[in-house]
Amino acid sequence: MEARWTWLLVAAFAPIAWGANYFVTRQFLPEDAPLWGAAIRALPAGILLLLIKPRLPRGSWWWKSVVLGALNVGAFFVLIYVASQLLPSNIASTIMATSAGVLMFLAWPLLAERPARTAVVGAVVGFAGVCVLLVQGGEAVNPWGVVASLVAMLMSSVGFILTKRWSPDESIITVTSWQLLAGGLLLLGVALVFEGAPPVLNPTAIAGFAYVSVIATALAFVAWFTALRHLPTGTVGLVGLLNPLTGVLLGALLASEPFGLRQAIGTSLVLAGVLIGQRRRRLDRPDRLRHTPDESPQRGAQLATTSSATPSAISDQSARRSR
Repeated sequence: MEARWTWLLVAAFAPIAWGANYFVTRQFLPEDAPLWGAAIRALPAGILLLLIKPRLPRGSWWWKSVVLGALNVGAFFVLIYVASQLLPSNIASTIMATSAGVLMFLAWPLLAERPARTAVVGAVVGFAGVCVLLVQGGEAVNPWGVVASLVAMLMSSVGFILTKRWSPDESIITVTSWQLLAGGLLLLGVALVFEGAPPVLNPTAIAGFAYVSVIATALAFVAWFTALRHLPTGTVGLVGLLNPLTGVLLGALLASEPFGLRQAIGTSLVLAGVLIGQRRRRLDRPDRLRHTPDESPQRGAQLATTSSATPSAISDQSARRSR
């Protein structure tokens, strides 16, 4: 049980870092360079992890790294960058939290991980909180930002499932570095074609990219994939509901985004959903030392006597039966 909560804490690091990533991107990074922004986020993180555990892909991992790099890094980072610029931090992170349910139900056919009832209940409660947070009281929400968030969520959910399915025996740091580098190189080429030279970064933007690359990418992805290896996918997905909670709190505390009764109810429901989803039903496990109702103490004594019989006595009994 202690090990389970340890991995849950490891998993929690990722959505908290990603929730803060929306705020950092919106407040400190250049608005008009999403391709370069995504490439600068991915490549340094991939290089850092490759230096920690240097190893090149082998065999099928060349094309698997490209697929995962496109899903989890390439298109995903661009769409997240766009969503972060078009939407308030609380809305962008709230929409991405729907990946909790998508991960849970994709894991059933793709990984044969049937969602537990408590996980489903927790997801429903958490989604109710997400819906409460998403209601803006008549305030306009940029539809393109919503579309970017939803597409990013779907692509990353498939990518996370494939990462877990394809890499049961590979190092998490190694697999993460491969897909970050593959996705980053794809982004680099596209950025050069469509956005030209990289943007000039001021010290604030450099500090922002340091956070999104090292904390919200290298460390967060390693933590997330490590938790996926040790816990059911649905369980890890529910922890992802901490993403909107972080976005809402940071938006309210640092960006003067509204936080009233509605936000308080929504965040409470999100937290309740995460906690409910972690509850595990107590199942009766077979106990060899426990008697069934029809077993009497005499029967137990007979078993004890038989187990303590000498080898010669057992052989004599077997000989008499054979006659």
